[in-house]
Formats: sequence, structure tokens, C-alpha cells
Amino acid sequence: MSVDVLLGLQWGDEGKGKIVDVLTPGYDIIARFQGGPNAGHTLEFKGEKYVLRSVPSGIFQGEKINIIGNGAVLDPELFKAEVEALEASGRDLSKQLYISRKAHLILPTHRLLDLAGEAQKGSGKIGTTGKGIGPAYTDKISRNGLRIGDLEHNFEIKYKEAVARHEILLQQMNCEYDLAALEKEWFAGIECIKRFQRIDSEHFFNRALQNGKKVLAEGAQGAMLDIDFGSYPFVTSSNTVCASACTGLGVSPSKIGKVYGIFKAYCTRVGSGPFPTELFDDTGQKIRNLGCEYGSVTGRSRRCGWIDLVALRYAVMINGITDLIMMKSDVLDDFETIKACVAYNVNGVESKDFPFEINDSVKPVYVELSGWKTDMTKMQSENEFPEKFNAYMAFLEKTLGVNIKIVSVGPDREQTIVRYNGISHQ
Repeated sequence: MSVDVLLGLQWGDEGKGKIVDVLTPGYDIIARFQGGPNAGHTLEFKGEKYVLRSVPSGIFQGEKINIIGNGAVLDPELFKAEVEALEASGRDLSKQLYISRKAHLILPTHRLLDLAGEAQKGSGKIGTTGKGIGPAYTDKISRNGLRIGDLEHNFEIKYKEAVARHEILLQQMNCEYDLAALEKEWFAGIECIKRFQRIDSEHFFNRALQNGKKVLAEGAQGAMLDIDFGSYPFVTSSNTVCASACTGLGVSPSKIGKVYGIFKAYCTRVGSGPFPTELFDDTGQKIRNLGCEYGSVTGRSRRCGWIDLVALRYAVMINGITDLIMMKSDVLDDFETIKACVAYNVNGVESKDFPFEINDSVKPVYVELSGWKTDMTKMQSENEFPEKFNAYMAFLEKTLGVNIKIVSVGPDREQTIVRYNGISHQ
């Protein structure tokens, strides 16, 4: 069997959690392969709303195994809060949730370093959530990280050594803090982690595939936030592209099957960084209000704009997308005209390639399409789609070179329409 991968194609917040939940019945194992607790995957069903930070989004479907892979970074305090919220809703995670021994821990001092470092940047700040994710990945790359498996080997000694290194940096940054207060909840989170089965995930996944199990790898953030291929330096601290599923789980590239790419019918971004199609007018505010574009974890308002097909085509290319999934189509139900960016004008030269750097010289080149002016939220089949919506999809498919297999017409699990009978939907 193979590992299918699901990831975002824009600047995050595309709706990955909902679609993982929808697809989970067709898989045996769901796994997060990168990212940290800044990723809020939102799911809605049966009148309830849930936000997952580190736990994979397949946790609500039956007895499926969910794994936090080695490529992720885990904050014990936030993990404990997430587990308690899920268990309070009646879910027993003890037999469903496993954690890779090679996943790295976010320490209290990582959070302090994150906030202090962002403050020092002033107007050039990245827009980090301040959860210590960047410093945790920095320690990982510099070979100073603390891993889940270290809980079994001299953990207290390794923890104190790591904190001592961090405190030297914090002193240099003139940072004031109360570490003892932060450590209390953090160590309570460590005890919570110890409740769960810790595995050598690379062996687990490969044995599962040999035994015919189907795996869905769930990405966090979005392709345009990738540390190598995104809008650097305004990116996240990990690789968010499909290739990261291999390194973040321990499977070979030959094991990758379908690659699902999720995008919104328009575009959003949170925090700082370039955004060529951003709208600063009433239209942008209308999209924000209709789409409830506020961060599920941070609560921050999302910047909104028209769909950017230059960036989206680039994300499709570098990820090898086999199936597209369009989210929040219903948000555009009430627009007479919809715009789509098909090229960039860079200093008077038009280009359809995503550039090395996006700056003020990059201007979007738009085409206009007719809106469908139809409420799609109650639709249950593609046969009900208005013709102008079909025309919008056909235009996107032609531009991107990949078919749209799933269309979301609302936040609920049931407001999901599968096209071409390409995916088993239960």
C-alpha cells in the first residue's frame, strides 16, 4: 500500500482538518508529519466545533490510529490541554493516539526565545504566534533538540542542559521571565505525554504498509509557508511540501500515492509577509466576514484577497498534486464578479512564474469571471451546481492542470461534495 498526502496549497488555513476528517473512513492510519501547535485544524459536525493543534484530524472517526510523526514539534502544555478537551467530549485517546520517539519537544524557554526574538525584529517581524516552534526547530537543526524518546533516557539532565543554553541567550536579549511558573504546567504536560504509546514511527509505518494498511499523511500550514519554497523569510520553520511527508514519517518517496492539494476559492494570509492579491477595500472585508476569517488558534484577523493562480500553480507543481480540493466556495456565492490573478507584472514585465522574491514591484494581473449569485450551502450533489460556478471550476482546472475532486460548500462535515466519483465518501 501507499501513503496518501494531504496538504495546503496557499498560506495555510485552507481547511485541511475538515477534509482529513471526511477522508479518514478510507484509511487505517492518520499521521501529522510536520509543524507545531500554531496549526489550528477546525472540524465541525453534529453542531459541535473542535480545534486541533497537534492531534491528527482523524481522531474523531471510529478507532483509526492517529500518529504524531517525527517531523512535528510538540508542546507538552498545549498537548495536555488538547487531550483533556477531547477526552471531556467523551473520546478515549489512549488506544488511538501514538507519538513518535523522534518528534521534538518545545520547551518553555523556546517560547521565551520566540517572543523575545520577534520583539527585537520591530517592524520587520515575521508574525510568529510566539509558541516556540521556530526555536524548537532551530535546536533540532543545530543538534541540540530534546526529543520524545529522551523521556526514557536521562531526561532531567538533558532538559537542564538545554535550558542553560537558552538562558544565556535570554540574558543577552535582556529578557525578564519567571521560568518556574512556566515549568509547572509544562512538566504536567510531560506526564500527560507519558500516558501515550511512544513508538519508533519509521518502523511502524513501513510495517503497516507491508501489511496492507492505508496511511493518510496530514500536513500543517501551507505550501507557500514552506521554509525553502515559500515567501521567505515570511514562512514557517518546517518544510510544508509533499516531500516532507517522507522525512517527517520515515517512508521512502516510492511509497507516496495520491497527493491531495487543498485551496480556498479565494486567498487568505495571517501575519506579516507578501500577499500580491490582498484586498484592502470593502470587498476584502466582505470576504473576511462571510468566510469568518479569524484564526482558530490565535483569533487574529486573516488578510483576504482574490485567488492567486500564479502561486497556486507553483504549489501544484512542487508538490505533484494529483487531486485538488476547493474549500469555502460558498463564501463567493453573493459576488457579481470574481477576479483571479493569472500572472504577475514585475517592473513592467508580465510573468506566470512564481519569482524568487515577492516585493512591492510585483503586481497581480487579473481576469474577471461572472459570479454565480446562488446559495450553495444546502447543495448535496455537483448536479446542483450553477453553470457559472462550473465555469469558475473549469477555468481553475484548465489553469492548474489538475481536476477538482472535492468541493466544500460550508464548514460542516456534511457540506462536502465529491465530484467524478473519484473518492469514496462515507
